[in-house]
Amino acid sequence: MKRALPPNGKIGKDAKDTVQECVSEFISFITSEASDKCQKEKRKTVNGEDLLWAMRTLGFEDYLEPLKLYLARYREGDNKGSGKSGDGFNRDAAEGVSGEDMPVM
Repeated sequence: MKRALPPNGKIGKDAKDTVQECVSEFISFITSEASDKCQKEKRKTVNGEDLLWAMRTLGFEDYLEPLKLYLARYREGDNKGSGKSGDGFNRDAAEGVSGEDMPVM
C-alpha cells in the first residue's frame, strides 16, 4: 500500500484493517471457486492452474499474465531446490514481479 502513496503519505490503522479484510475476502472468493472445480474433478489439491482458472472464470483476466509470470518464476526457483527462506519458496525467483505489475481494480 505504501508504494501507491506519495512519500509523505500516511495510512490509518482503520484503512489498513479494511484493506486486509477485503484482501482476505478476495482470496476466499478465488480459492472457493478453484476448490469447487477440484471437487467436481474429484481432486483434493488446489494448484496454481486452478487458481488461474478461477481468476479467469470470475472476470479477473487482467491479473492473469502477471500471475502466470509469478507462478513460472516461483516454480523455477522451487525446482532448483533453493532453501534460502527455509519454506521451499525462493523469493529471488519471483524478482521482477511486484505489486506495480498488477492491474489496479
